Amino acid sequence: MGGPSSPSRPPWWGGGLRRAGLTAGLVLLYYAFSIGITFYNKWIMKSFGFPLSMTLLHLVVIFALSGAARALRGRPWPWPWPGGGGGCYGPSSAPRRPRAPLLPWPGYLRRVAPAALSTALDVGLSNWSFLYITISLYTMTKSSAVLFILFFSLVFKLEEPRAALVLVVLLVAGGLFLFTYRATQFEAEGFLLVLGASFLGGVRWTLTQMLLQKEELGLQNPIDTMFHLQPLMFLGLFPLFAAFEGLPLSSSEKLFRFHEVGLLLGLLGKLALGGVLAFGLGFSEFLLVSRTSSLALSISGIFKEVCTLLLATQLLGERLSLLNWLGFVLCLLGISLHVALKTLGPRGPRGAAKLHKDPSSGSDLDLLLLHHQEEREAESPLPPQR
Repeated sequence: MGGPSSPSRPPWWGGGLRRAGLTAGLVLLYYAFSIGITFYNKWIMKSFGFPLSMTLLHLVVIFALSGAARALRGRPWPWPWPGGGGGCYGPSSAPRRPRAPLLPWPGYLRRVAPAALSTALDVGLSNWSFLYITISLYTMTKSSAVLFILFFSLVFKLEEPRAALVLVVLLVAGGLFLFTYRATQFEAEGFLLVLGASFLGGVRWTLTQMLLQKEELGLQNPIDTMFHLQPLMFLGLFPLFAAFEGLPLSSSEKLFRFHEVGLLLGLLGKLALGGVLAFGLGFSEFLLVSRTSSLALSISGIFKEVCTLLLATQLLGERLSLLNWLGFVLCLLGISLHVALKTLGPRGPRGAAKLHKDPSSGSDLDLLLLHHQEEREAESPLPPQR
């Protein structure tokens, strides 16, 4: 006789635990990159007061990394193809990844340039604000981008007017007012920069959504989108850099008039780190939505804002009053309602893909990732598993 049999477990026990562990790991990876780049921007601005220059270097790093990722796409798969009988494939028999799209110049300039320009100004002004503003005020003000997204979505008829949207606007606007009312660490210059970035963020996401409706462009993959956006973003931001930072940077001992090569290389390494974090943020979001769902990214984005404010108060000593926290809660309620409306509500009049995520993260690819996931979820009722 055999020993006592182990108690039977539900069939979903093993798979459910593995899926929960995978989701938790991907959420933590997303948090590490998203929260990390916010604190990185504040930290680097204390030693390098040229935010537009830093942003241009980040764009170069992201372009190089996305180009390298696209170059690897056409290579054979290094593992056995499912259903192929096992074993390793040689170069001639291995399935190849789809060829990376490359837009012709006329279509590239006409269709991608508006979204790239608004994205460049949004990111540039956001980084600029870290010279003056606290992380808590930045996080809260950037969350107001949902107001401008709603406005431009209604203007371009990407969103159907609904009474619930009025409640979203009231909650977010009221929360922003309470958060900034009599704030002890309020900086008007930084606040206006972030508010301008939020306005441009509304333009940016609306133009990006319109761009994604043109499926013939083939830019649903976030790596391809990063690759196509960065050059035009660089060109769009360069005039602003030349006007405000060109002369001061050329005469600064931090870069062009350096005295020690070691210090210069250390500074360039610190600046390049931000580009790696930005690329990692887009890639971690892609992993999260491809292995779970766009709703998981939406909920994770909301709790990420809470973690950011708690870390800012504990690590940096930023002071928030009870009224400020009340305003933050109201804003989160408005964003949560917006996410719920996007998740449960019908599609817009043009059948456009809707944005399910809190738009305050500042990632260039959030909308693209969610659009890509919606297409995959439309093909299969289950989350894609590999």
